[in-house]
Amino acid sequence: MKRTPHALFSLIVLCLSGAAFAQTYPTKPVRVIVSTVPGPLDTFARMVTEKLAASLNQPFIVENRAGAGGNIAAEQVAKAPADGYTLLFSIDTTFTVNPAIYKKLPFDPAKDFETISVPVTYGQMLAVHPSLPVNSVSELVALAKTKSLDYASGGNGSPSHLSFAYFLSTAGITMTHIPYKGTGQSIVDVMAGQVNAIFAVTTGVLPHVKSGKLKALAVSSAKRSTLAPELPTVAESGYPGFDASFAYALMAPAGTPKAITELLNTEVQKAMASPDSQEKNRIADYLSTGLNAQQSTVWLQENRERWGAVVKKAGITID
Repeated sequence: MKRTPHALFSLIVLCLSGAAFAQTYPTKPVRVIVSTVPGPLDTFARMVTEKLAASLNQPFIVENRAGAGGNIAAEQVAKAPADGYTLLFSIDTTFTVNPAIYKKLPFDPAKDFETISVPVTYGQMLAVHPSLPVNSVSELVALAKTKSLDYASGGNGSPSHLSFAYFLSTAGITMTHIPYKGTGQSIVDVMAGQVNAIFAVTTGVLPHVKSGKLKALAVSSAKRSTLAPELPTVAESGYPGFDASFAYALMAPAGTPKAITELLNTEVQKAMASPDSQEKNRIADYLSTGLNAQQSTVWLQENRERWGAVVKKAGITID
C-alpha cells in the first residue's frame, strides 16, 4: 500500500518525536511500585533502580505495595498514566500464574501493560528430610509410588507449590500438599521431619543442606545452579524438558512509548552487565536473561500458557 507524502511526513514526525521523547526522558523522578514486602524482589529492584538512577540522572523511587499475589501493585500501575513515570517490578507469577488461579483480575495481564524487561530467572531446589530413604529424584518417585508422602509449600499458588505440582504431574505420582503462610516456616517443618519434602529457592534451602538438616535431590531450572553445580536438574534426572523457572518482571502501563520501554530495557541490561550486579546475582542464584523488551513479552506469554496448563491439571485455585 502506497503512503501519501502527508502520511510519510506524519510517520517521520512521530518517529522523531518518539526518539526525542526518549532522549529527554526522564525529566523528573520515576516511581517504581514493587509488588512485595521487603525481601528478594525488593532487594533486586533497588539494585537495578540505583543503576538506572545513576545512568539517567533522575531518582527512581521504590514503593512497596504488597498483597493478593501482586495484583494490588499491578492494578495500581495499570491505571497509571502511560508516560514512563510509574513502573512495576513484580514476580512473573503476577502475569503468568495469577490469570489461571484467580477467577477475576482487576487488570488484563496481556493488554494493560508494556513489558520492559524480564531481567533474571531463578529456580527452586528439591529437598527432603534426611531420614527419607532417597538420594535422587528417581528414588523419590519410586518411593512415592509405594508410600504416602507429603510436601510443603509457601502457600497455594506460590512458586514452591507450582514447582511441586508441575513435578508431580510430570512424574505421574501424587503427594499430599501442606501449604504454609510463607516459605520460611515450611522449610523449618521439613527440617523438623513434620513434612517429607519441599521445593524452595536455593538460597533458602542450601545452608540447611550444607548443615545436614536437609537433603537436596535436584533443582527445578533448565540449567544447574551455580551455587550447587553438583546437583542435577530435574530434567537431567529423567524428565527431559522440565523447567520450573521463575523470574522478575519490570513493566509499564499499556501505551507507554516504545522509545521509553526500549531505553529502559537497554539500561536494565547495562545494569545486569556490571561486575557488582553479576556477583550479587550469582550469590542470589539468579540467571541473567539478556532478553530485550519484545523477547521479554514473549517469555511472559509462553510461561502464562505453560503455567495455565499446570494450574488447570492440578486444580489450583485461590478464590
